[in-house]
Amino acid sequence: MDGFLNVNKSSGMTSFDVIRRLKKIIPRHKLGHLGTLDPMAEGVLPVAVGSATRLIEYVTDTDKVYRASMTLGGVSDTQDAWGAIQHLPEIHFEPDRLASLLTKYTGAILQIPPMYSAVHHQGERLYELARQGLTVERAARPITVHSIIILGIAQDEAGRPVVKIEVACSQGTYIRTLCHDIGAELGTGAYMSALVRIQAGVFNMEQAVALDELDSHRDRLSDWLHPVDYPLQHLHVVTLDEAALARVRNGNQVSIESVGAPGISRIYGVGGDLVAIAQVEQSQDGQWLQPLKVLSR
Repeated sequence: MDGFLNVNKSSGMTSFDVIRRLKKIIPRHKLGHLGTLDPMAEGVLPVAVGSATRLIEYVTDTDKVYRASMTLGGVSDTQDAWGAIQHLPEIHFEPDRLASLLTKYTGAILQIPPMYSAVHHQGERLYELARQGLTVERAARPITVHSIIILGIAQDEAGRPVVKIEVACSQGTYIRTLCHDIGAELGTGAYMSALVRIQAGVFNMEQAVALDELDSHRDRLSDWLHPVDYPLQHLHVVTLDEAALARVRNGNQVSIESVGAPGISRIYGVGGDLVAIAQVEQSQDGQWLQPLKVLSR
C-alpha cells in the first residue's frame, strides 16, 4: 500500500498519536505525516504511506486554510484556551475597528513565534524553555497571510466576544499568535479558543477521513488512498521508454531531449506509473536526468 491518506485529526491528539494509531490499522507500512497540528487543533493531516514517505521532501511548502475562534477579553501564556488565561474585568470592543485592523495582518508580514512552540533556540525547543518558566528573545519570521475573513461574532458563557475567522496563509503561520497579536492591538486581549485546518495544499476537509472510519473499514483503505504523485503536481513530467527507464532504475544518468528549464521532475514509464524523482540538468550537449529517488526497479 503506497500513497497519501488525508486524515481528519480530532482534538486532543498529537500528530504522532495519529501515526501511532495508523500503525495498528496499517501494520508493516512506513508512515509519515506532512506538517504538524497542535493537539488541540482538528482537521486535515496528510499522511504518507509506504513508498510515499520517500517523497515527503518533494511536497513543496504548502499554503494552509484554517477556521479559528478568537476569544476576546483575556490573554493566555500559550496564546490559546489550553494555557493559563488571565481575563480582563471588562473590555470595549468595536467590531468595525476589528474589520479594518485585519488588513494590517494580511499580506507579507513578520511574526514572532510563540514560546510554546517547537522552534529551536540554542539546541532546545522553545516549549521546553517555556515549561521551565523561561522566556527568550525570538527573531520575527516572514509569513504570508493571504486573507482573513470574519465568519461571525458570538459570545461565550461569560459574555466575552468570540470572533470566528477563516485564515488562508503560508506554511509556518501560527494562528494563535495571530489571534494574540490582533487582540493586543485591539486593546481587548485575545486567545485562540478553537482551530480547524480545512486545507493543506491539495488536501482538503471534504476528502478527509476520520481514524475511526479507517479503523472500522480496513478492507476499504484503498478507497481513501491518494496516489503517490497526488501532491507532486507542481513537478514537471518526463516520460521515458523502457531502455531509458532501465538506466534510471539502476541510478544511472540518462540523456534526454529538452524538457524546459532544469529542475526536479517526475519520471514516468509509458504505462503511467511514477518510477522516480530526478534532477534535470543542463550541459553544452543538451539535457540529462540524474535520478534522486527510485520508487520501483
